[in-house]
Amino acid sequence: MRILGISAFYHDSAAALVDDGKIVAAAQEERFTRKKHDARFPHEAVDYCLREAGATLDGIDHIAFYDKPFLKFERLIETYLAFAPRGFQSFRMAIPIWLREKLFQKSYLRKAFEKHRPDFDWKNRLLFSEHHQSHAASAFFPSPFEEAVVLTMDGVGEWATTSVAIGRGNRLDMIKEIHFPHSLGLLYSAFTYYTGFKVNSGEYKVMGLAPYGEPKYADTILEHIIDLREDGSFRLNLEYFDYCTGLRMTNDKFAELFGGPARGREHKLTQREMDLAASVQKVVEEAVLRLSRSLVKETGISNLCLAGGVALNCVANGKILRDGHVKGLWIQPAAGDAGGALGAALAAFHLFKKQPRKSDGQHDHMRGSYLGPAFAQEEIERQLKESGAKFSVLNDDELIDACANALAEEKALGWFQGRMEYGPRALGGRSIIGDPRSPSMQSVLNLKVKYRESFRPFAPAVLAEDVTDWFEIEGTSPYMLLVANVKPSKCREMTPEQQQLFGIEKLNIPRSEIPAVTHVDYSARIQTVHADTNPRFHQLISAFKKKTGCPVVVNTSFNVRGEPIVGTPADAFRCFMGTEIEALVVGNCYLKKEDQDPSLKLDYKEAFELD
Repeated sequence: MRILGISAFYHDSAAALVDDGKIVAAAQEERFTRKKHDARFPHEAVDYCLREAGATLDGIDHIAFYDKPFLKFERLIETYLAFAPRGFQSFRMAIPIWLREKLFQKSYLRKAFEKHRPDFDWKNRLLFSEHHQSHAASAFFPSPFEEAVVLTMDGVGEWATTSVAIGRGNRLDMIKEIHFPHSLGLLYSAFTYYTGFKVNSGEYKVMGLAPYGEPKYADTILEHIIDLREDGSFRLNLEYFDYCTGLRMTNDKFAELFGGPARGREHKLTQREMDLAASVQKVVEEAVLRLSRSLVKETGISNLCLAGGVALNCVANGKILRDGHVKGLWIQPAAGDAGGALGAALAAFHLFKKQPRKSDGQHDHMRGSYLGPAFAQEEIERQLKESGAKFSVLNDDELIDACANALAEEKALGWFQGRMEYGPRALGGRSIIGDPRSPSMQSVLNLKVKYRESFRPFAPAVLAEDVTDWFEIEGTSPYMLLVANVKPSKCREMTPEQQQLFGIEKLNIPRSEIPAVTHVDYSARIQTVHADTNPRFHQLISAFKKKTGCPVVVNTSFNVRGEPIVGTPADAFRCFMGTEIEALVVGNCYLKKEDQDPSLKLDYKEAFELD
């Protein structure tokens, strides 16, 4: 039985295909269209999933959409009526879009699929899952657990912003919800907006900025902004927000409470923004900890699955694990709306069709999240030649040796191998790799390769078998969704003078043997690399370890700020020529920057809308 899942029309549209419960393919539309967070119907991603499965739409039993448009339309209308006449201008402008994209979305979906199969049996084969049910299904059904509590936290679906389900076998029972407008995701987005970053894109910047500040506003948030109960349930004080009326995230009363207007986009960051980031991060961490503790106590189930945009807050996830009340934690790597496509397909298979599910308690079913397109060597060479690239074709051993040498020489290496990752993280399929021992690597990659803010941290990719020698973490973190501290034995203590520095002044102070991946608070967002899910990436890090004694590399996504992660060999070459990446490997093709035609150099710094 083949089921195609779709998420679309809000942000991060995607498609996923499940065949008899096995995840065959999944990809975000942005990787094909090159439009960041593309929300349009995922035509390209659908075509890819069908190709990967060797199927046409005739061979698809059901198509499952990730939310229920009519319920979302109901929430939009009821919200307007509750706040009328405030926001009337916004409502008047939005209603034609709502009517087209929400109320009549079933018809829109049917028309979108007509290019694949005009006479498809839509009446019986098109299914709709609720938004949080899709998220919960994406978290529980691929997890290794036979039984788990499933916690979904995001901005808002139809009505739910936080929901709890119990997963057992092939069942998933929703047991409680918190409804819009009370939302941890929207609270975090409000501070994203207020600190000058883009909502639905810049939340991870707030998380990265938080360690540079002090949580001096946390008590103010808890006193005025959010009523956080002992069990983790909460209500927001809507007097400080404007998002219900579609105008701004925050209002003048919010600005007055925190001492001034929101930071302008691209304006200089100050200690105030760092302290605000630290404060909202602390509050959200406390809310998530209280929720997870109370759910384990209430249900007696110590396995926890997470999904929804808030589940991408890897700092909070790490604290759940270290808190000790949760014994087994699994997080969907495509935790945001893109993952809803997979969740919808799995919900249709297990919940609607009542098909069985197998779990062994140890291994998940995401296949490392390497679920996107791969390219044969012949196709790689064709695309590179058409792009004007000059390259050498190496055998496997030569390739790994050349890449390990480049890393040991502190070169930035573009790494394009195997299937593309599903979700927002590059996991060694479409990555830029560097030497973590280099004190300058973080700033070089940020400013000269990624063209982004200097404070942004990078993740360490570490051999799974060596992770406990370098980081304070038990178990594995294959999807880069857990933060833990660098082992004290690998750290360097700051001098009294250095400890007096504030904010970004601390950035260039080496704090460990691997300074390029050690954040200012001695933490790191860890990816464990496993030979069974990504053997070539594992071989590269093993070769680097043999040369240097270090089983860790810097791993960041293969793109520049505002660009989707590269999807094709041609995309990889363009990004290579538009940045100061010094070497590129695509399949078995090895490229050096100095060998390339200088006339092909691109100005990538201003090529994409900033995120």
